Amino acid sequence: MKPRFFRPIFLALALAASTLAHAAYPEKPVTLIVPWAAGGSTDILARALADRLGKSLGQPVIVDNKAGASGNIGSAVVAKARPDGYTLLVGSMSTHAMNPALMPHMPFRGVDDFTPIAQLANVINTLAVNHSVPANNLADFISYARENPGKLNYASAGTGSTNHLSAEWFARAAGIQMTHVPYKGGAPAVMDTVADQTQVIFSAATQTLPHVKNGKLKLLAVTEAQRSALLPGVATVAETLPGYQLGVWYGLFGPKGMAPDLVQRLNAAANAALADTATRQRMASIGVEVVQKTPQEFAALLRADARRYGKIIAELGIKTE
Repeated sequence: MKPRFFRPIFLALALAASTLAHAAYPEKPVTLIVPWAAGGSTDILARALADRLGKSLGQPVIVDNKAGASGNIGSAVVAKARPDGYTLLVGSMSTHAMNPALMPHMPFRGVDDFTPIAQLANVINTLAVNHSVPANNLADFISYARENPGKLNYASAGTGSTNHLSAEWFARAAGIQMTHVPYKGGAPAVMDTVADQTQVIFSAATQTLPHVKNGKLKLLAVTEAQRSALLPGVATVAETLPGYQLGVWYGLFGPKGMAPDLVQRLNAAANAALADTATRQRMASIGVEVVQKTPQEFAALLRADARRYGKIIAELGIKTE
């Protein structure tokens, strides 16, 4: 048995070695996993982050799209990776706060199996309708829906998607009945709403705003707690239905067990990368608001949303396979 007085020395040496290792980070390219297909708002954000982050860290940051299972496939890869900072994830409210409450057989725990590094952005979530709906504001829309129960069809990217949760929660809060039409993805859901195959959609502004601008859809509200600085003239749902609030965010995660000094370094680098004016403007043009938070603030948001959406999903009785 080693004498007790040697233990502080061993601990100090181990801490020093760890600090030196992280000071040298990164010594090779970093992989940034996006758990969705290329081309979407998450992918655009991740590639903008990767470019700036790579310059800051002095090593390439390679975006790797691993889509499938509502974001679970790519997220699971990061959950099982070594916590050395070389495998990171751009996750979202849906992958970490919603999926664990929706799916009975998850390959990871949304809160406990990851290290929250930095909240990256908020995505404006909108309520839009086809021009066949005789309403130009939220109050009129609710009145029309109440007078025509079951007449309106709403599209979603699939059962358990953010679109689905947004609409079901809204319908309960407003006391209306709408018919759910699930699609295999957000793009076809939006396009069928444009074509009047469905009449209502809750979707990211990245997908609805182009059709609002060309006159194909009417934008009635956003679902965040406060009006968006990018769309200040658009009311929130909560202004008509107090208590309704659904915010969609993206964040940078690593596997659980990452060293605090490494997390702080990556947080500072990510925040600096997205503080660039050109990057912010590019994100704003597609309805994405860049945000900056500490790892502790982001972790608190994740825990709060996991509890909140878990309760809402249970109350609504939404489940996926």
